[in-house]
This record gives sequence, C-alpha cells and structure tokens, in this order.
Amino acid sequence: MFIIHAEFQVQVEKEQAFLEEIHPLITASRAESGNVSYDLLKDIEKENLYTMVEVWQDMNAVESHNKSDHFTSFSSRAAEYLAGPLNVKIYEGNERIK
Repeated sequence: MFIIHAEFQVQVEKEQAFLEEIHPLITASRAESGNVSYDLLKDIEKENLYTMVEVWQDMNAVESHNKSDHFTSFSSRAAEYLAGPLNVKIYEGNERIK
C-alpha cells in the first residue's frame, strides 16, 4: 500500500478557483482501479494550506493514476494556483491487522 501526501499552499485570491479545479480530479481519482482513498484536507492552523491524502493498493495503481487524463490535466494547471512549490511525500505502509 502506498500513501501520498501532496501539500498545496494556495494563493489567497485563487482559493475558490483551485477548489473548483481540483474537484473533478478527486472524483475521477476515487473511481480509479487500485484507489483506496483520495481526500483533500484543509489545514486549520495554516491559512490556505491543503493536503491531498491518497492511498493506493500498489505502485502500479500510482503510476496509472499519474498518467491519467484527469491527473495530467490538473497537474498542467496547478502551478497557477500555488503560492509556493508543491510538496509531495510518498510512504509505503501496511494495514494493521487487529
């Protein structure tokens, strides 16, 4: 299982446009084979900081997602909404069995 955290520091004046642009990405990504979850979280302490938390079954699913039309379309326009560089971290993990 792979967990991805992608942090977006969004320009204040472009926050609404960013949210409108990212919504189709979220919807389409959740429908992909191999996706476990795909959630956009807003930081409650840092203004206009969002983190996309993605969970994928395997690296093949991540690679397929990164080539998808909805991902490449969003990625090509993301920088126009950001106040700083995109920060992406990828973790490999296993689900705990109780």
